[in-house]
Amino acid sequence: MPKTSARLLSLLSLLQARRDWPGALLAERLEVSPRTLRRDVERLRELGYPIVAFKGPDGGYRLDAGAELPPLLFDDEQAVALAIALQIATTAGAGIEEAAARALNTVRQVMPARLRRRIDTLQFTAVERPTIRPEPQVDSSVIMAISAAIHTREVLRFDYILAAPAGVDDKGVRTPPRRVQPHHLVTWGGRWYLVAWDLDREDWRTFRADRITPRTPTGPRFTPRELPGGEVAAFVASRFRGSGDSGDWPCRGKVILDVPAAEVSRYIRDGVVEELGPNRCRLTLGSWSWPGLAATIGRFDTDIEVVGPAELGNAFAHLARRYATAAASPPGADAVGGACTEDRNPQAA
Repeated sequence: MPKTSARLLSLLSLLQARRDWPGALLAERLEVSPRTLRRDVERLRELGYPIVAFKGPDGGYRLDAGAELPPLLFDDEQAVALAIALQIATTAGAGIEEAAARALNTVRQVMPARLRRRIDTLQFTAVERPTIRPEPQVDSSVIMAISAAIHTREVLRFDYILAAPAGVDDKGVRTPPRRVQPHHLVTWGGRWYLVAWDLDREDWRTFRADRITPRTPTGPRFTPRELPGGEVAAFVASRFRGSGDSGDWPCRGKVILDVPAAEVSRYIRDGVVEELGPNRCRLTLGSWSWPGLAATIGRFDTDIEVVGPAELGNAFAHLARRYATAAASPPGADAVGGACTEDRNPQAA
């Protein structure tokens, strides 16, 4: 590589490493004179890099934002991180899947051979949780519009479509235009949601981003309110649990299982498992309903001792009667059997 080209790449790398560079320090790092530094800056400007000069006792240079995206320079760790992030982005559900795949191909092509080999050996598949229907895709322009309103703290106006009632084959019900103070854009279970203060209902709401059609212009600026609980992750989790702002499940119970705690904890995401012995543990778990909680605990192939509350014991009795009725009316002989074999997996009932 010619000496001048190598120096230009070094200069570009330094300008990307920090916001402001005093001219004297930058020339010292490159081991060139101030005059040579000025010529190199002009060469980068001709290539499309928006480098601005600032005055003062330590006058120097800054790589600024421009109207177009010039070529970028990444170190090894940044390049690998970018490639991994682009692979994951193909399942983001944000309408950027094709663009992410093209960007990944572009980054890979210009990588040095040593980095390309590292990326090619990293083979993984991002698997989304199975659903009855494919997850809706969100237009990237919608995400950008919501993000812009959050950043500028401006009231967001949009049309919103409510989900159709269960069992109804419909695209949903369009509601009157909404006016909200947008606070956070989050992802949950493969979907994008807006957390906002609804000005007309005077309450916190979560909106599915794929059902939002932003209106322009946005409304007046606002002073952000404090989110209940102070943490967006806990707030969103509580809303999806159906427990309002308390952050806990509406139904929570405690049982003792004759299964090692290590085995139970592998299948519990939002619960507490306490070891009581080599093959015995206490499980505290929550759910939307008592029958639902009992059914979840019943997946473990072991005896169950209910510690409390009484509602959980009643739910087990309710399910026992229901299962007993189902067992008393077995299907025809042709349907009995199947390919299921005994499994010592603690969740195999």
